[in-house]
Amino acid sequence: MSELNNIVLKILSSGKGILAADESTATMTKRLNAVNVESTSENRLLFRETLFSSENMKKCIGGVILYDETIKQTGSTKKTIPELISSSGAVPGIKVDTGAKVLAGSPDEKITEGLDGLRERLKDYYKFGARFTKWRAVYIISNKYPSRLSIYSNAHALARYSSLVQESGMVPIVEPEVLMDGTHTAEDCLNKTSEIIKKCFDELIQHKVDLTGIILKPNMILPGSSSDKKIKNEEVAKLTLKCIKESVPKEVPGITFLSGGQTEVEATENLNLINQFNDTNFIMSYSYGRALQQSAIKFWSKDIKNIKGTQKIFNHRAEMCSLAAQGKWSKKLEEN
Repeated sequence: MSELNNIVLKILSSGKGILAADESTATMTKRLNAVNVESTSENRLLFRETLFSSENMKKCIGGVILYDETIKQTGSTKKTIPELISSSGAVPGIKVDTGAKVLAGSPDEKITEGLDGLRERLKDYYKFGARFTKWRAVYIISNKYPSRLSIYSNAHALARYSSLVQESGMVPIVEPEVLMDGTHTAEDCLNKTSEIIKKCFDELIQHKVDLTGIILKPNMILPGSSSDKKIKNEEVAKLTLKCIKESVPKEVPGITFLSGGQTEVEATENLNLINQFNDTNFIMSYSYGRALQQSAIKFWSKDIKNIKGTQKIFNHRAEMCSLAAQGKWSKKLEEN
């Protein structure tokens, strides 16, 4: 077992998953403004520290993805944020891409940037305590997209990033996200997501990335948010499993789904069904942002000093996700 593989298993063992708390300052400002809380660095830190010091961090969260601002902050107990996360047994991680920009040659699509100077930044993040990283590529589906240019250029960037991350002693999360926006069917999503993931692995292998030391973070297979062809949750789970089985090499130890566009309960229910149907050796878990934080931030916004109440909400959500990662969740548990 490689050291990188050990990190992956530490993050994803025993029903644990990842808390994606890597919202940029601009995104976090939107979230806080939406609940009428002023977006100061103190308030952003207060909300995140409230989650990171919750009881179920120990039982349900194996890794936390941070943003550049947060990994450098110190909490109220004088521990740095990475130290606070590590003290619960979770692994600190860091988002290292610099965002999706317009793709030259296909202006409706995006390419993720951030490779320039990445090797040096990774050394700094390692010193701050990070042991895994995240890079997100985004794709749209329409009758002419994603283009070959988008599929190839984003796969190449993900592979270059992954290679540099492993060189620095950290685990790369490879996140090719097919966005839910659009009128496409679940079948379209299956076909395009499969093509994208396969191309990513072609590039990862070419760049000599150790596949036992990565985490794949894909979207679930869902119809577009404006599609009139909705499908049942069981179908989402079966199509998602089909995609994974046909596209992901067996060496990959773990897959953490993103919750993009789903409600908290939808993301939990779909993950639970994926695990109930899972007949592979892949660990199937979660790397959720909004689906772990949405209820907590709404509650917290009413009284930002009510730490215990906010933690209770977060603990429940984390427990639901952890049960879903083991195929043990049920709707009844949401009513308690």
